[in-house]
Amino acid sequence: QVQLKESGGGSVQAGGSLRLSCAGSGFASRTYCKAWFRQAPGKEREGVAALDSDGSKRVADFVKGRFTISQDNAKKTLYLQMNRLKSEDAAVYYCAASIRYECPYDWNSIRHFPYWGQGTQVTVSS
Repeated sequence: QVQLKESGGGSVQAGGSLRLSCAGSGFASRTYCKAWFRQAPGKEREGVAALDSDGSKRVADFVKGRFTISQDNAKKTLYLQMNRLKSEDAAVYYCAASIRYECPYDWNSIRHFPYWGQGTQVTVSS
């Protein structure tokens, strides 16, 4: 059974940093496209960043230069380093896993990801 579990959320002041983690189990987690999404109250879930099985990264324009996605293959853990956080970054952040090795061109569509974690809350105060 595939399981994803996020951690690392919390409250931070604008301009601060947080690192989210997503521990995967139940599959060869390092071999699939994985991504981070977020959802703010009243808004749709949106893709933040994705990581191919070969290490290629995709990052949404609204976090480019501030957020970095990475993976520890040995620990089967996905990370999202978030720097220079803004109030508009506040949301519940979810990690997601695909059954594809390569992230599709429209990687930020939730339809490509059948596996999801429960989410972790990020609050940014100004």
